[in-house]
Amino acid sequence: MRSFRPLIATVLAVPLLLAAPVSAELPGCGIRPAAAAAAAAPTTVWLAGDSTMANPSATCPVGWGAQFDPLFTSDVVVNNLALGGRSIQTWLYEGNVTSTIGTDGECVLNSTTSSARWQRVLDGMKAGDYLFIQFGINDGSTTCPRHVGAARYQQLMTMMARTALARGAHPVLLTAVAAITCSGSTAVKNRGFTTQTQAAATATGAPLIDLQTLSVNHYNAVRLCPNNGDYTAGLVGRYFCNDHTHFETYGAQRIAGLVAGALRTQNIPLATYLL
Repeated sequence: MRSFRPLIATVLAVPLLLAAPVSAELPGCGIRPAAAAAAAAPTTVWLAGDSTMANPSATCPVGWGAQFDPLFTSDVVVNNLALGGRSIQTWLYEGNVTSTIGTDGECVLNSTTSSARWQRVLDGMKAGDYLFIQFGINDGSTTCPRHVGAARYQQLMTMMARTALARGAHPVLLTAVAAITCSGSTAVKNRGFTTQTQAAATATGAPLIDLQTLSVNHYNAVRLCPNNGDYTAGLVGRYFCNDHTHFETYGAQRIAGLVAGALRTQNIPLATYLL
């Protein structure tokens, strides 16, 4: 009988081995809860810009950024931190940009403490997110605090893009969307800092969306020129508030569509989340 005891012990042990739970720590045995939560976190698109991008505080103006989120699946959340009247410098350092122009031709800074908006980006931007940067309208002011020189503008945009890259996020740089300015029957460009925006994109390897060119081409395609300067009627009135710069909801939707189209045509990976 002794010769059968090892065999009996082995047979009895087999069911116990089969019933033992498989450890989640073993390779390929499932995703841990923390990893699953990270995988399920949506991609955030952070928007930094001025009134042509900002969420509305009234019926008009409506920035194109306010119409951007509906273009994406639920895997993307748009966090629009654009604000009217800001240059790239006042957006970054609100409250610390003085009204004094220094000997270098730039507005004197009390400090480079981040604005609450930029700090939200610094605190919340994670790997895989996107940072869209569009300024260049208020920056052309000759007086401080909004004035920004060309070299300073390029430096600040480059810094913002590199900050995103350092966090594993993806910067996307945009030239300023055009106002409607007509030369006879043709809409023409009217924004500056395009060279500096291109240079910042080249320096960081970030994609550049030339929204000024896209918007002017669109205005010509839908024939917004010529017009008599009345921005309250007709197709021009549907696009613009009672000025030549800011958008009604319809115009903001069209501009947001141009940006989305550029994501596709330029093969920017965020396009995979477009509806």
